[in-house]
Amino acid sequence: MKWLHIASEEEVKKGETTDIYFVHTKKVLEAKGLNKVKVVAEITPTGLPQGWPWAVYCGLEEALRLLEGYPVDVYSLPEGSIFHPTDSFGVRAPVMVVEGPYGAFGLLETPLLGLLCQATGIATKAARMRKLAPKSLLISFGIRRIHPVISPMVDRAAYIGGFDSVSSLSGAKLIGRKPTGTMPHALIILFGDQAKAWKAFDEVVEAGVPRIALVDTYSDEKTEAIKAAEALGEKLYGVRLDTPKSRRGNLPQIVREVRWELSLRGFSHVKILVSGGIDEKDLPPLIDAGVEGFGIGSSISAAPIVDFALDIVEKEGKPVAKKGKLGGSKKLWRCPRCLTDTVLPAQASQPPCPACGGKTESMLKPVLKNGKLTQPLPASEEIRKYLLQQLEKLRE
Repeated sequence: MKWLHIASEEEVKKGETTDIYFVHTKKVLEAKGLNKVKVVAEITPTGLPQGWPWAVYCGLEEALRLLEGYPVDVYSLPEGSIFHPTDSFGVRAPVMVVEGPYGAFGLLETPLLGLLCQATGIATKAARMRKLAPKSLLISFGIRRIHPVISPMVDRAAYIGGFDSVSSLSGAKLIGRKPTGTMPHALIILFGDQAKAWKAFDEVVEAGVPRIALVDTYSDEKTEAIKAAEALGEKLYGVRLDTPKSRRGNLPQIVREVRWELSLRGFSHVKILVSGGIDEKDLPPLIDAGVEGFGIGSSISAAPIVDFALDIVEKEGKPVAKKGKLGGSKKLWRCPRCLTDTVLPAQASQPPCPACGGKTESMLKPVLKNGKLTQPLPASEEIRKYLLQQLEKLRE
């Protein structure tokens, strides 16, 4: 008996994590000879949470592995693409199109949407933080707030969204990087003395790990930061403040005190890192106060999902749609210069950018042909680079 309450990859792939009404639908279609009816289905955002004006498309790799081997053709935005819920004319923008017999892939709608909704929310939250802190070190610290089996997915999405590194072993392995982190309060408590713990860490842990001292275990952060500098000297790379904002004081002011006292004693090179309940609104004042790096936990792992829906828009070559949706196959055209989108019927001509008049490009790329990948999937680092290039255009 499994002790983790999780579905296996095989169960997900076979549609055994779907909603029951898709099972009923498949049974009815098979009984009435309609299971081979060919459709075009598009995935669109129903809106973005918390008033976000844009989001970062993520989870495509897992989605393609889910659909791989099924008799479908898939067209999709590249993973890591910034997208808006609607185009410049208010038309809902598709991020993925699936073509094939509905009876072959209908059972997979639930897991397909789940793979995209959560990863996109996490990547978007990460990108929003990267946009607010373009020069800061951002580390994903959120895996202790989630079910452990999805920790690699969460860290991958955060990395694609622009974070520099992750703390988890499994997440770091997935993205091909070394995990980042130094010490918990438990280490200092077990030694009973901050300086002894910091020195023991320096003596034992390999030289490639930065010497970042945790400086809020027993006493004032300023006092412990000075003590860490005296204990490790030039070896000290940084100090980390992990005091939750709600416990005491004005955190930006505490950071200013730590920065002043370290610099006064010749340790201006020592970086200040902060963790513990950090969210978007906290970044600007802490950066102004002198923070150079952040460990971000719950606000990443508990990022709001982006609500996607899958709808049939064409049946046996003819446009169809439920109320509230637009029928017919579509193309998403984007201006690479200003990221303005235009959604048009698939047969329409390539339009100029309505914002700047520039040349547009078709964004829904073929990624699966009859269930087979059309090309190798990009590495996480390549996707992250693509996202950061788009963020620069958003800043402009």
